[in-house]
Amino acid sequence: MSLHRFKMIALASALAVAGPTAAIAADQALAPIAAAPIVSIPTAGSVSALYDQYKLKPIWFKNGGPSVAVTQLTQILRRARLDGLSNGPELAVQVENAVRAASSGNPADIAAAEQTISAAWVLYVQTIKRPTPGMIYQYDVLKPQGTRTDQILLAASSAPSLEAHVSSVAAVNPVYAGIRDAEWARMQQTGTLDPDPRAVLNLERSRSIPAKGRFVLVDAGGSRLYMYENGVPVDSMKVIVGMPDRPTPMISSVMYYIVYNPYWNAPDHLVRGPIAAKTLAGGMKYFHGKMGYQVMADWSANSATIPAESINWKDVASGKVRLRVRQDPGPENFMGVLKFPFPNPEDIYLHDTSTPQHFKDADLHQSNGCVRLEDAKRFGRWLLGGRDPVAPGPDPEIQAQVPQPVPIILTYLTAQPTSAGLTYLKDPYGWDKPGAAQMAAAQMVASRVPRD
Repeated sequence: MSLHRFKMIALASALAVAGPTAAIAADQALAPIAAAPIVSIPTAGSVSALYDQYKLKPIWFKNGGPSVAVTQLTQILRRARLDGLSNGPELAVQVENAVRAASSGNPADIAAAEQTISAAWVLYVQTIKRPTPGMIYQYDVLKPQGTRTDQILLAASSAPSLEAHVSSVAAVNPVYAGIRDAEWARMQQTGTLDPDPRAVLNLERSRSIPAKGRFVLVDAGGSRLYMYENGVPVDSMKVIVGMPDRPTPMISSVMYYIVYNPYWNAPDHLVRGPIAAKTLAGGMKYFHGKMGYQVMADWSANSATIPAESINWKDVASGKVRLRVRQDPGPENFMGVLKFPFPNPEDIYLHDTSTPQHFKDADLHQSNGCVRLEDAKRFGRWLLGGRDPVAPGPDPEIQAQVPQPVPIILTYLTAQPTSAGLTYLKDPYGWDKPGAAQMAAAQMVASRVPRD
């Protein structure tokens, strides 16, 4: 997805927040009453209890009649299958019928319609605020917030503009809104009732992207990193991400510092593979040569080293012996000169590279899971607030704190909104199949091997 496209999506989302869309504004009249079975709304009980407990004043009928936000909500519910709410269209009809019944002016009918609308809104908000399946949330606060019935209704009740509030919440974030709007337009044009499953899965994977603020977005599907400020992408670059058999996982975390002159810990499969093979072929001359390898006693930060000559490298190659091999900082270091860590259980991080020529390749799914940056210095400059990321000395692993912690989201997007609708990238991870991303996450937890 191009930076230009991301900016267009952000602009469209901003316009939506400002007030009802033209399509909704043009459709103020209620549709003819529909004969449809009553849908059981699971949130109805908690909504009724909340109205009783807090003696809530009308949210949707503030001035005696239904607000424009009710029409917004019915339009939102009609497309809600895209959001994962399968009975959204039926709920839209139920809301319309409740509003029509309330037009009698009977206080009981108005109260019933008020609570029906609130129950539908709460259910919808809870649906779009579900955590992304397969995503690692390093901190609970990074999961979508505000999912309790009282939080949802009190936020709506206290909003300066209910119409703007409904638009803002339903937009989720600019990326999500762009994908959903493009697929909804296709469904309307073709008369299709059910959305493309690929679009729904992309929406799930984009649901946890922040709607505003300063953050980093890594899209492993498109092999691109975006730097956001005030919820708008201000810069982007290519990234090399995980191979299909070692995918970059979906993670939501926070970046606190950068590392100059980093060590590189070789992934287990590379130690057993090419490192062991080249050591057997070239001996200690290879191992202690320009590559700068060391055999470490364990995986602790202060691990001692072990003489490489004491290792049975045939056992390493066969998998009988598992080693930690660390590469010292230097011109051959696969990490380059900069590392950008963030807390996560998979030891995934962003980093510089000593092989920038690979960014010219057509397929950038080449790493062992971590993310190589096309321009690590430019990214570091943005992260440091404009200060050049220059190492203060030659020592290994020098840490420098960033001015303010920056959220980072790693996800996987194959759907791209265009003027002609959604287009789809190749799916190298196979995550455009239901349950595939969750299965990959479970396998990753089971393996938990070091990555590059």
